[in-house]
Amino acid sequence: MPGTEESAAAATAAKRDRIFLVVVDDSPERAVALRYACLRARKGGGRVALLRVIEPVGLVEWAGVGVMMQEERREEAEKMLSGLAAEVNEITGGFPILIIREGEARDELLKLLEADPRISILVLAMAPGTGGPGPLITALTGRYASRLTVPMTLVPGTLDEKELDRIT
Repeated sequence: MPGTEESAAAATAAKRDRIFLVVVDDSPERAVALRYACLRARKGGGRVALLRVIEPVGLVEWAGVGVMMQEERREEAEKMLSGLAAEVNEITGGFPILIIREGEARDELLKLLEADPRISILVLAMAPGTGGPGPLITALTGRYASRLTVPMTLVPGTLDEKELDRIT
């Protein structure tokens, strides 16, 4: 059949180009979302992207202090993402795309999804317990659901490594 090789090559390239986006926050379930995304990228092809959103510094009496505080937050974010990048590389064999944004997490995530067509899947882990899945998931499955431009995978935050290996 003519074109079969080309279509197979295109399908392979598309798999390789898939990007699994993980929002890097300070929640304990973040590690579950990260591992899930890494395993999916490794087993099914693709890359992982890590988004860290830092909140802007509020009103500060001296401008220099505000700039210094913002620089410290950015440095902390870079350090955190660097450590997680090593973890991603260990699992997937490739380095992730690192993204730092300033603002409100929900808004910055939605802007990124709208602006970057390479992102294929958003991976978030749900908070365990009865307090709800977490504010970001609640917003994205409720009021802001219509603004999502990619599928969202919700992973139970209670899964351990063995369970993650089994389901990916």
